[in-house]
Amino acid sequence: MEQNYRLGPTAEGTLLWEPSEQYRSNANITRFMRWLNETRQLRFDSYHELWRWSVDDLESFWAAIWDYFQIRSKTPYSKVLTGRHMPGAHWFPGATLNFAELALSRQDPHPAIISQSEIRPLATVTYSELYKEVASVAAGLRSLGVSKGDCVAAYMPNISETVIAFLATVSIGAIWSACAPEFGEHSVVERFQQIRPKVLLTTDGYRYGGKDHKRLDAVDSIQQLLPTLEYVIIVPYLKDDPSIDGLPKSILWNDVKQRAQEIRFEAVPFEHPLWVLFSSGTTGLPKPIVHGHGGIALEHLKCHSLHLNLGSEDRFFWFTTTGWMMWNFLVGGLLQGTTILLYDGSAGYPDMGTLWRFAQDTGATYFGASAPYIHACMKAGIEPRKEYDFERLKGLGSTGAPLSPEGFQWVYDKVKPDIHLGSVSGGTDVCTGFMGPVPLLPVRAGEIQAMCLGARIEAYDLHGKPVIDEVGELVLTEPLPSMPLYFWNDPQGVRYRESYFEVFQGVWRHGDWIKKTKRASFVIYGRSDSTLNRGGVRMGTSEFYTVVEDMNEVLDSLVIDTGHGGEEGRLLLFLKLRPGTNLDEELRGRIRAKLRTALSPRHTPDEIYAIPEVPKTLNDKKLEVPVKRIITGEAEENVLNRDSIANPQALEFFVDLAGNLGNR
Repeated sequence: MEQNYRLGPTAEGTLLWEPSEQYRSNANITRFMRWLNETRQLRFDSYHELWRWSVDDLESFWAAIWDYFQIRSKTPYSKVLTGRHMPGAHWFPGATLNFAELALSRQDPHPAIISQSEIRPLATVTYSELYKEVASVAAGLRSLGVSKGDCVAAYMPNISETVIAFLATVSIGAIWSACAPEFGEHSVVERFQQIRPKVLLTTDGYRYGGKDHKRLDAVDSIQQLLPTLEYVIIVPYLKDDPSIDGLPKSILWNDVKQRAQEIRFEAVPFEHPLWVLFSSGTTGLPKPIVHGHGGIALEHLKCHSLHLNLGSEDRFFWFTTTGWMMWNFLVGGLLQGTTILLYDGSAGYPDMGTLWRFAQDTGATYFGASAPYIHACMKAGIEPRKEYDFERLKGLGSTGAPLSPEGFQWVYDKVKPDIHLGSVSGGTDVCTGFMGPVPLLPVRAGEIQAMCLGARIEAYDLHGKPVIDEVGELVLTEPLPSMPLYFWNDPQGVRYRESYFEVFQGVWRHGDWIKKTKRASFVIYGRSDSTLNRGGVRMGTSEFYTVVEDMNEVLDSLVIDTGHGGEEGRLLLFLKLRPGTNLDEELRGRIRAKLRTALSPRHTPDEIYAIPEVPKTLNDKKLEVPVKRIITGEAEENVLNRDSIANPQALEFFVDLAGNLGNR
């Protein structure tokens, strides 16, 4: 039975944890500061002094990161940074390296991957085994004609074969892109059609919540809409010997592998494409974000070591699917010889203790999850510290949505009192955190500890001025190495500039509401756009509309996710129907079924309403964010100006609905 965790309200900013002198002294970031003193004659007495240097002297800071982590490059770089202007800053010109080679520098019997799923028991792949597996798959991909610059797409669960295939792909200099298997056909095609992959890697299906979901029929349909595909590689998962006779161009995973003792790593420029990640906005196709080998490697080494405090003896877990950037972030743990932990399946099956048991059984030293997962554990009334052994656990990460002050308190009360809780805010756009944990600083309820090294963050008001202790737009005023190289199919950079640099000239606007405190800590209040975030699966509203408005009965639509502050809300769908059409249960059922199949089960609406009109701006954009704010209780006059609306009468329905919901 669901219970409510009722500790009582926790005041934002309440001190919950302070690092001991021993913890501070042994922290990786302290070692880095000592190294700077010894090799650069730079002395810093606090984290904030170190951070200030890292953003004031970007070139020296990132050169120090390069040297400290002993980045191996086939050719030297001519300079660190071509200039600080955004967009257009270029990093480490002249350097040639390979992400996979950096990630596979460790080749011993130490565990590289420990994995488990609803189908498979715990299994370990050592670093020496990982190298051999990547070598054989890389040789197989080369034999299939995959070469530098080709795209390999993955429709895969979070299992060891996915990591192996990723490393094999990028070792060749080919480009990786992935969708989680719960994504519907429409969502997969909408992404992969943009990058024109040569090879598709997939499984025969996946298991979630104790139920098997076959995928080969979907793969057949997807393949027909991806004309550039030359091969479909099938990894047996639901069955040991899936039948692939009816699937054109298909080949089984083990048949791809070739004998190879060594990996022929392709040395590529620092800014050669590593992967394409997709982040949905509210209009148009999902954004195909291209990151580079070198920028991601440097950023992940910095973040994992200096902020998460991970080392070669740690066991690093983050609960994620392959379609979320946290999978890429997790795999980055291999760069410094960390053991990464993979779990595939439902966090709530067979019960809410599943991930905590996994952490215990794998000896996790770092446990990462989304804020909504932590809030769900609170509501379920579980007390992990009473049921599981967390002796080795030293860090807990939270991201994906704001973690409430009560969520912070719950971690210290119900998981472990002596743990470094690190709330992180970043995004798919940079595949890292802008703000995050710092082992030298205290943890306060509801607050992210500080800006990450090398990241200069401000909260801007509507006029582009920095504000303190006020809610503003999250902006980045200096370049980061892991910023997108470009968007795929955007040769002039028009869509790239519109996404980040249209509001504040020369400044990256990220799309989050934040508050910067006088302590230089941060509070996140969620997206300032209207991306849907359901159960950790992010989806742009434009994808939702493509499916719904394809139905003959629907003329127009609006979708609102009422989630706020890390708490999952309700998904409300509003339809302008064709005259003479009734919104009966039969139509509601067909709409839900279509969305479940085309997008994901998480994106089926909780409630569906018929409306006279969809409210729009004068330039015909749907008023998603203002409507959400009205529905969730904000006064209309604080949300928008009716003079800027093409059809202000359309708002009346939502004002009335807000009143009814409030009364409810």
